[in-house]
Amino acid sequence: MLQAARAVTSSPGGRRVWRGRERSHLEMRGAHLPGHTDAAQEAQRRLRELPGITHAELNGALGRVVIRHAPDLTDLTEPARVLSDVEAEFGLGDEDVAPHGERHPANSEALLRDAGALAVSVVGFGYAGLSALLPARVVSPLVPAATSLVDTVPWLHRSAQRVLGQGPLELVLALGGAAGPGLTGSPLGALTDLCGRFGTAREAIARHQAWQHWEGVLPHACDAVPQGPRPCPVPDGPVERVANVSGGAALGGAVTAFALSRAPQRAVAALLAAVPKPAAGGREAFASTLSTSLAARGALVVEPDALRLLDRLDTVVFDAPALLSGRRVVDSVIPLEDDAESAELFARASELVDPTGPAGSSSSGAWSVTPWNSSRRLPAAARGAAEAGTQCGATILELVRSGRTVALVVVVDELDPLAEALVDTAREVATTVLVAGAGLDRRLALDGSVPGGAELAGSVRALQEDGAVAAVVSHHHDRGLAAADLGIGLSTSDPSCWAADLLCPSAAVLDGLLAAAADARAASRCAAGLSVAGAVLGSLLAAFGTASGAPSRASMPVHAATLAAFATGTWLASRFTRRPPPLPRERTPWHAMPANAVLSTLDSSERGLDESLAAQRRRPRDDGHAPVGVLAASVEALITPITPVLGAGAVISAGLGSVVDAVLICGVLLASALVDGFQRAATERELGKLLATGRTPARRRGQAGTEVVSADELVPGDVVELRAGDGVPADCRLLSVDSLEVDESGLTGESHLVTKTAAPTTAATVADRTCMLYQGTVIASGSAVAVAVAVGSHTELGRTAAQVPGTDDDTGVEARLADLTKKVLPISVGAGALLFTSDVLRGVPLGRTVARSVGLAVAAVPEGLPFVATLAELAAARRMSRRGVLVRSPATIEALGRVDALCFDKTGTLTQGRIALSEVSDGRGSRRVHDLQSLHREVVAAALRATPREQDDRPLPHPTDRAVLEGAAAIGLNPDGAVLDELPFEPSRGFHAVRTDGLLSVKGAPEVVLGRCARWKRNGSSRAFDAEARAEVESEVERLALHGLRLLAVAEKRVGRGAGLDESDVDELEFVGLLGLSDPVHETAAAAVAQLERSGVDVIMITGDHPSTAEAIAADLGMLGGKRVLTGAELDELDDAQLAGEVPKISVYARVSPAQKARIVRCLRDAGRVVAMTGDGANDVPAINLAHVGIAFGSRATTAARDAADLVVADDRIETLTDGIVEGRGMWTSVREALAVLLGGNLGEIGYALGTGLISPSAALNARQLLVVNMLTDVLPTIAIAVRPPADRTPEALLAEGPEASLGGALARAVGERAVATGAAAGLAWVLTRPLATAAQARTAGLVALVSAQLAQTVTSRGRTPLVVLAAVGSLLVLAALVQLPGVSQFFGSSPLLPHQWAIALGVSVAVAVAVRVWQAWPLGRSVPGRPAELDPGSPAGNLGTAPG
Repeated sequence: MLQAARAVTSSPGGRRVWRGRERSHLEMRGAHLPGHTDAAQEAQRRLRELPGITHAELNGALGRVVIRHAPDLTDLTEPARVLSDVEAEFGLGDEDVAPHGERHPANSEALLRDAGALAVSVVGFGYAGLSALLPARVVSPLVPAATSLVDTVPWLHRSAQRVLGQGPLELVLALGGAAGPGLTGSPLGALTDLCGRFGTAREAIARHQAWQHWEGVLPHACDAVPQGPRPCPVPDGPVERVANVSGGAALGGAVTAFALSRAPQRAVAALLAAVPKPAAGGREAFASTLSTSLAARGALVVEPDALRLLDRLDTVVFDAPALLSGRRVVDSVIPLEDDAESAELFARASELVDPTGPAGSSSSGAWSVTPWNSSRRLPAAARGAAEAGTQCGATILELVRSGRTVALVVVVDELDPLAEALVDTAREVATTVLVAGAGLDRRLALDGSVPGGAELAGSVRALQEDGAVAAVVSHHHDRGLAAADLGIGLSTSDPSCWAADLLCPSAAVLDGLLAAAADARAASRCAAGLSVAGAVLGSLLAAFGTASGAPSRASMPVHAATLAAFATGTWLASRFTRRPPPLPRERTPWHAMPANAVLSTLDSSERGLDESLAAQRRRPRDDGHAPVGVLAASVEALITPITPVLGAGAVISAGLGSVVDAVLICGVLLASALVDGFQRAATERELGKLLATGRTPARRRGQAGTEVVSADELVPGDVVELRAGDGVPADCRLLSVDSLEVDESGLTGESHLVTKTAAPTTAATVADRTCMLYQGTVIASGSAVAVAVAVGSHTELGRTAAQVPGTDDDTGVEARLADLTKKVLPISVGAGALLFTSDVLRGVPLGRTVARSVGLAVAAVPEGLPFVATLAELAAARRMSRRGVLVRSPATIEALGRVDALCFDKTGTLTQGRIALSEVSDGRGSRRVHDLQSLHREVVAAALRATPREQDDRPLPHPTDRAVLEGAAAIGLNPDGAVLDELPFEPSRGFHAVRTDGLLSVKGAPEVVLGRCARWKRNGSSRAFDAEARAEVESEVERLALHGLRLLAVAEKRVGRGAGLDESDVDELEFVGLLGLSDPVHETAAAAVAQLERSGVDVIMITGDHPSTAEAIAADLGMLGGKRVLTGAELDELDDAQLAGEVPKISVYARVSPAQKARIVRCLRDAGRVVAMTGDGANDVPAINLAHVGIAFGSRATTAARDAADLVVADDRIETLTDGIVEGRGMWTSVREALAVLLGGNLGEIGYALGTGLISPSAALNARQLLVVNMLTDVLPTIAIAVRPPADRTPEALLAEGPEASLGGALARAVGERAVATGAAAGLAWVLTRPLATAAQARTAGLVALVSAQLAQTVTSRGRTPLVVLAAVGSLLVLAALVQLPGVSQFFGSSPLLPHQWAIALGVSVAVAVAVRVWQAWPLGRSVPGRPAELDPGSPAGNLGTAPG
């Protein structure tokens, strides 16, 4: 600030300058216009001749001359004089300065102006506060009203700017707007202005600091940029439309008000009510916050006005080089011979092609590449692929081996790693996304292309002429950037970017900026709506009451709406900082490269990464999952349908002088939000701890040896050692393997093991890349050495987790509450209107009439609605946490209670996620493992002999061996005979052989073992294993495989005592039988599935496993029910409409990919189903994200699944999940009973207040008394009901609950009963007390009955707990104190009661409560003779409903 002050005071001749230590910038008139090159060159020549100046250059885009000088040059008077002379000599004295010059981030006077306005606002706020205590208004409210109108109404602002000029007008508006509210003595107005000035000053400081960074980074020498006028004005957005209408309405309203009332105060009030300050303020808050956040991320907003167009942005144009990395790479190889090895061809092409000059020829030994001869005869497929490549701008080369062309090589411009992410983000926020230049529109999901290069500016003008608001992203096309409505320079080295409105340091920042366009539109729409609401409320409040107070009443809703718009705009803009960084696309084909090439690319070796290089790469990673704070979570919790309703109520109450009412309403809202915020923050911390415990360890090679580290510490290039049982800590390229098999079910969903090799492959899909290991998979057997190529969020697992964003759901409890609010509000408003009409007809003074009617309408709003729902969800979440279910957000509970389609992933969810022995066959027939005959036990015994023995109580590494060992132990068999020799299982071998004393036992793949058999052991005898016998066994193998079993063949033969064992010894075997292995179903899964289906929940299996396996498990669980199985291949043949028609007929989806799982969930959602998706692997993450309720299931759930889920089930019991659904359904009963208290009580209050008010004006309750009723009946008792467990209900009964059952007719009946009882009790107490008391005491007796009747009904209801009774008693004691204590009673408009009056009020209340309870119990007793039978305690959810609260 001091530097800015010095720059302004020492500015020579009124010329804008920026003074740096060794470089300064001076504004020059006309320097931004083409055609003045001679003047610019002359100015530079003369400046270089001045003493102390070493260099001078022109920044034509900014219209400033940049001089480099000695640090001790402090006086810029002489350089300024030189510029003045040159301007005069070349006739530039009357030219304008550059358009960017007025808002240049280096302008010191703008920084001082905004900071000074902030200081004036602070002083004004303090003065306004003192004025409220000691009225001393200095300025009429007309002054800030006029200032605000000129500042916020576009057509008024333009008119004033033509008269005063932009700079002087901004100074007048800044200082006048800052001082006006304080001098008028309006603390709320001063606070509103202070908040706005704070944001503006913070933006100015941030821009100035960002300028100081960019000034030294980006070169300045650039030519002037031709800029023609925009072909048509920028289309108006919601802010402009509201502001323009409001400006006319303000002036017209003021004239009309004065003409009708002849009161200047009424005219000023009309003017104040229509000021569109909320509309302008909301967008300004968004833009200033976003500008500040951009500066913090290294960006520079050169032209802040352009950022204010973000809410109208509808077209994004990418200059092609902005989406490219600048390199040329081999994209693909097209083999011309059928027997060619694709991996070898790709490796040879990568070695020979020169990225800097790919069109040239090069050779190495027998291999070479040459330009493609397009006249050469080629297979049709190869020619088509080559021609398609050339249309995309690719270079085609011929790969030649020993003089013969063996392949075509496609060389392309490499896309930037974030190109796809940028285009996807642009498509989310803009209706049209284009590229300037040809070719890329065929490689990326763009809407088309426009001419680029020198024609880019013309392309932009054509788009603008068609009505578009266009952003241009470019590295160096200054004319296109200058023509754009929002020019974004994406370069830190090309000075042409100074023509841009905004300079971005990286594509990641650009991604966040583009995404902010959607939030900008939301902020503007919200601000415009708030402006209209504030104007309407302000006009209504200004029309009633005394004329002297009309300005303050009219301005209060406007200021409140402005503060709300500030908060909303700031919050929406802050999403920029919370947005996770985009994930770059991996361009390097690690799988296709030889191992030594991979190490070379990563600057690594088989010994590991050099420590200094590893330290450079081991930077803190931003994974986009910042911890959720209490404040942020609380603010999000305020975004509910009822918040604006209650906010309007608070504003009206405050405007009518009922500040206590307003404070209480706001207090309820804030308390509800804080409760939700604390719960969410605590849950996120617990989830963080849970995820931290599941981090994978890794054996990392280093220069000092091998060490065990966390997977989080790995960087690309680290070499890791992997053994059986290890989790893969990163995406890795294999360097060497030893009999390696990997369980990739967590990534692909397929439960079979995958054999891996170190040989490169050109496979397109992840599942087929046999030389790669992926994070989240597990080493099943063997060992390997691999180098990490991707870590953290850059792995396939991390990409899968970010593949599909979650979707908001608007059909839950908030939507139900919004619907209830729509039904209750007309009753409240109607009651107020009826009371207003009655009072007017009876001649009640207008001020009192408005206060009474508006007070009734506002106080009748059930303020506790969001609070009740939050507490009910929170209590249910806590009960679920005691059952091992971590709830990320309490709002998930109500969604869980609405679920009617539960999608299970099979592996690890319905099944246990492990291999177990399930069936044994003698070759002709099979039996379950728990029902084996002696001949089947012999098969298991033989397999056990063919299994390696455990060493030192360590489990066997291979899951198949463990399954055989555990299965044998389960039927009482133990290994016999010492192992003399063995051949361990290898993928290339296909079997495991063990030689004991005189016996060779073998188990392995049927296709391998059967081919080595000569005999068949059957029923104690042996027969030849001829073709007929083999066909019989193969038929049995096929039958068992169709049941989803993984099969092992078992064979033996007698052998001598000779030493050694090799593969040649494994022949002439005697076939013994088959073992069927499977992933066992959870023991309680069938009962849980049956219970869910009885409750109206469709259970659907979605798995990547084989259809026969999935169908067999579904049959075991009773899930089919006449429905069928659909495979992923069949799914792809159906369009969305066809799939929607087939969905009701399908219960199992098999062989589906992660994308297909997500499509199924989306289709279910589109059909109106409320979907829960359970899973434990990374392949489930997209579907988990899309579902209404995403559930990570089991202790083996991957980190990605847990991080994406709304619920995390910590154990492996499926009944825990069933418990959760029961709890979610039960939550709706708590909500219903709490809503009955709120809505029934409030409707009773309306009826009583309206009835007594119509009978006698002195009998009606005032707003404070109604507020007391709400406070005593809605807070503690309702909380107690909401947090208690579902009352006296069985799990079956709770599963029958839900939004329709709980909030439909049952709620309407409960509300009606309570409303009638409450209103009748209060009315009867008032009638009975009137002959025995004064009017005030009768009114108070009605008040007491109104409260006590509701409390009595609460106590006598079902599910009475000590907490409910205590809450009711506490509320009653508070009521007694408010009524009986002198002073307090008068403050609330009551009168102390005598004992007999208390007796009447309480007696009537108890009698009515008992009558209601009898009414409720009598038909129930006749229709339902007994309670439903309790579930067995061991059954799923058997102990729900009785858990302690």
